[in-house]
Amino acid sequence: MPVAYDFGSKEFDEAVRAAGHQAFLETLAAGLPVFYRDADGLNVMQYPDGRRFEIRWIPGAPSGENYEVIRELTAHAA
Repeated sequence: MPVAYDFGSKEFDEAVRAAGHQAFLETLAAGLPVFYRDADGLNVMQYPDGRRFEIRWIPGAPSGENYEVIRELTAHAA
C-alpha cells in the first residue's frame, strides 16, 4: 500500500523529487530524450548519451515538431 504523506511536509517534497528523478532516469534509459527547464530557466532537451540542447517551443505545432534547437549546451565547469 502506498505511503501517505502530509502535502506540506519535507517528506512529501522529497518523495515527489525522488519520483520525478526516477522518471527522468527511466525515460533516458528507454532511449528517449527528456525535456525540462534547468536552474537557469532554459528549456532543455537532454538525450540519453548526455548531450543537452537549449530549445524553443513552437506553439501550435504538432507533437514531435513543436520545438526548435537553438544551441548545444556544454558541460558546466566544476
